Amino acid sequence: MKDIQFSVDPVTLEVLRNSFEMIAEEMSANLIRTSYSPNIKERKDSSCALFDPFGQLVAQAENIPVHLGAMPRAVKAVLANYDVGEINPGDAIIHNDPYEGGVHLPDITMVSPVYDDDEVLVGFVANRAHHADVGGAYSGSLSAKSKSIFAEGLQIPPVKLTEGDSINEDILRFILDNVRTPQEREGDIRAQIAANYTGRKRLRETVREHGRDKILCVYSDVLLYSEKRMRKRIMDLPDGRYRASDYLDDDGLGNEDLKIEVELEIKDDEIRVNYEGTCPQVEGPVNAPIAVTESATYYSLRAATDPSIPPNQGCYRPISVGVPERNLLNPSKPAPVVGGNLETSQRIVDVVLSALAEAGIASIPAGSNGSMNNVTFGKPGKGAGAGFTFYETIGGGIGGRPDKDGVDGIQCHMTNTRNTPAEVIEQSYPLRVERYELREDSSGAGKFRGGLGLRRDIRVLEGETEFSLLSERRRHRPRGIKGGKPGVSGEDTLIREAEEESIPGKMTLELNAGDVISIRTPGGGGYGDPRDRNKDRIEKDLKEERESPAKVEKDYPQHE
Repeated sequence: MKDIQFSVDPVTLEVLRNSFEMIAEEMSANLIRTSYSPNIKERKDSSCALFDPFGQLVAQAENIPVHLGAMPRAVKAVLANYDVGEINPGDAIIHNDPYEGGVHLPDITMVSPVYDDDEVLVGFVANRAHHADVGGAYSGSLSAKSKSIFAEGLQIPPVKLTEGDSINEDILRFILDNVRTPQEREGDIRAQIAANYTGRKRLRETVREHGRDKILCVYSDVLLYSEKRMRKRIMDLPDGRYRASDYLDDDGLGNEDLKIEVELEIKDDEIRVNYEGTCPQVEGPVNAPIAVTESATYYSLRAATDPSIPPNQGCYRPISVGVPERNLLNPSKPAPVVGGNLETSQRIVDVVLSALAEAGIASIPAGSNGSMNNVTFGKPGKGAGAGFTFYETIGGGIGGRPDKDGVDGIQCHMTNTRNTPAEVIEQSYPLRVERYELREDSSGAGKFRGGLGLRRDIRVLEGETEFSLLSERRRHRPRGIKGGKPGVSGEDTLIREAEEESIPGKMTLELNAGDVISIRTPGGGGYGDPRDRNKDRIEKDLKEERESPAKVEKDYPQHE
C-alpha cells in the first residue's frame, strides 16, 4: 500500500471532516422540512452531499445509498456541460437524465456552486430527490410497460434553473406543464433550491472561519484518509478471483431469469469488479445506468469491509468497475431504466456480497428481501389540483446474520427510506390502508432466522385510478447461507368484490372504487443450520407466536 501524507494535523482533519458532514445533514433536514410531497417529507426519499471544486464527493448526509454513490457522476455531468467560468454565484443547475449522470427520471438532482467572499469557487453542494411524478405515459412515472425512456417521463439535461438566485420561470413552467401534479412538484423543486442555499451559506461560513487554503487542503486530506482506510481493509482480504451470480425475476415484458454475474479480482490493495457475465440490456425497465451499478458496488464493498470509513470519492479510488456496453448494468439510450435504480441495484448488492462471502468475509448476512417493492397510485384529474400521484416503497425482511436474527419489516441495502404513515396516506390521497402488519412465516429458518416481510393492503376510494407495481423476489427467493433456508418469496393480490386474484410482480392496471391491492413482501434468508438454533430462541419464538394477536379476518366490505 502506498504511503499517504496528510497536510493538516489529525485534530483539524477530524473537526473539518465532521463540519462538512454536518453541512450535508443540515441541507437534508431543510429539504425534508420544506418539501411538499409525503414521499420526501415523510419517507425522506432524498439525499444531500458536498463536493470539492473538481466535483469530487467530499461528504454526504446519511440518506439514500443508491442516490449518493451515483451523485458524483451527476456533478461531473454539470461540469461537462458548463465551463467553470459559466457557473456563477446563485446558480442552481437541475437535471435528471440517466444517460448523463442521473439514475432514473423521478430522481431530480440540483447542483449549486459555492463561492467564498472573494468570489473564488470553493466547492459544490448538491441534492437529489425522488419526485412522485415527472410525466411520461403512466402515473408516478413508473411502469413495467415502459419500453423506452421516452415513456418514463420528462428528461431534463443539465440546465440552469436559477441564475444569481433568480428562478428562470420559463424553465420551471416548462417542467410543471409536463407533470401530473404541478403544485406538488413546484413545492419540492423549490425545497431543493432552498436546501442548496443552506449548504452554500454554511460552507461559506466554514471557509470564512478557517480560510480558503486550509479548506481546500482538508478536502484532499479527507479523501486520502478514506482511501487509506479502504486500501488497508482490502489488504486484509485474500488475493484471488471470486465469482457469484443471481437472477432478476423478469423485466415485466416476458423476459425472465435475467442473469447478473460478478467477478471480483482482489490484488494487494485494489479490487477490480467485472460484470461481463451479466445479460445484455432488456426490453423492460430494469436496465441499470452505469451510475447505479457503480453506486451499488461501492455500497456493497464499503458495507462488507468497514462501514465506518467516511463515504467519499477517496474510499472508491481502490475500486474499478467494468461493464460492457449495451449490458443490463450499462445500457444504451433509449433503454428504459426506472426499475434499474430501484430493483436491479438490490440484486447487484446480492451478488457482490455473495462473492465477498466466497472471499472469506465472515460478516456477510443471508439474503435480504431484495426488492424495494415499488407501488404507485394516481390519476390525472379533470381540473387544477384534482389529480394525484402517490409513490412509496415497502420494506421486507433482512437476512439472518452471523450472530443474530435478521430484522423484520425494514428497508435494506440501496434504500434507506421510511414508510408513509397510514394517516398521511389517508389524509393526502383517496386511498385507505386496510391492513399493515408483519407477514407471518415469511422468514427463512436458520440458526439465526431471517426477518419477516410486510403485508400492506390499500383500498382505492375513487375509480379510474391507475396502479403500477415494480417488485422482485416473486420467483427467486432470498438466499439462505451456511445451511440456512431461503426467505419466502413475495406475493401480490388484487381483491375485487371479495374475490382474490394473484397479480404479477411487475404490472400496471386500472382500479375501480373499492378495489384492494395487497402487497406481501419477501422475508430474509436464514443464516446457519436451523438445527443449531438455540433452544431458548426456539421457545421464545413459540411464545411470541402463541401470544401474537389473532389474524385480521379477510373482510373487505364494498366501498359505498
